[in-house]
Amino acid sequence: MTRMAVMTKSYAPDFELCASLNRSVLDCSPDTVHHHIVVPRTDLQLFGRLAGPRVEVRCEADLLPRSFVRLPLVNIMVNLAQPFPPVRGWIQQQVIKLAAIAASQDDVVLVADSDVEFVRPFTPEMFVRNGNVRFFCKPDQIDTRLARHMTWHKVARELLGLPQAEPPYPDYISSPLAWDPKIVRQMLARVAATTKRPWPTAIAGQLDFSECVLYGIFVDEVVGASANSFVSDDSLCKVYWEQTPLTEDSAAAFIGSVRPTDIAVVIQSKSRTAPAVRDAVSGALSGRERMQGWRAGRA
Repeated sequence: MTRMAVMTKSYAPDFELCASLNRSVLDCSPDTVHHHIVVPRTDLQLFGRLAGPRVEVRCEADLLPRSFVRLPLVNIMVNLAQPFPPVRGWIQQQVIKLAAIAASQDDVVLVADSDVEFVRPFTPEMFVRNGNVRFFCKPDQIDTRLARHMTWHKVARELLGLPQAEPPYPDYISSPLAWDPKIVRQMLARVAATTKRPWPTAIAGQLDFSECVLYGIFVDEVVGASANSFVSDDSLCKVYWEQTPLTEDSAAAFIGSVRPTDIAVVIQSKSRTAPAVRDAVSGALSGRERMQGWRAGRA
């Protein structure tokens, strides 16, 4: 039997989103799939409401070296092993994700942010084929028009001890995203060997970094055929990227654009879309409700 977990890094402002994600994981996956939610210590009581036979709520501090100390009143840590630069929230989140995946004994971990919601059934077998974990890769997507993505590729190559390459580069970023914990452990060992520092210190010392790019380059250029044979450029997810909230009409259009093969949707938390609209989208797609009924109730 293929062992699979869903892993989410969250915090108190995203609790309602994470609760919806959690319900969708339990509704759409087999009983063998567990959901691991990693949160700050101060949020353990709040997220503890979600804990159950298939849901484990973990403290992020338990996944970090003791040298990582959180500063009061700001979302910044200091790594006492390398105090400068401070570890900003975006970098912290990625270090914690990597540590959580590396600690997993599952065959595949599906990383899903709080604003993901599953709307159709999914199984471990969808993400593992002949022992290989599904690998997301869209070739020739990144060039000088995406300066930050270019930086992520440069940093990843430095951490892995690989020579720099000429663009265009592949895009390895998606959500949700399947990861092989065994490969993550190999990757982090490579980072430690290349930088001659513990991997959390090496990564936390970066000013900008993408864990997805690091994993993608490692799979493609270090591990190779044994890891990237089950490759796809399909994210299996419809994403709403806009910064403005979805309305009744735009929500209906969004629902209409979701493909039968999409198992999840993402409505970016930064869009400030109302919870009722989010519920209507997920309900219409999962068959729990109908868009027409929601509209009638608001008339």
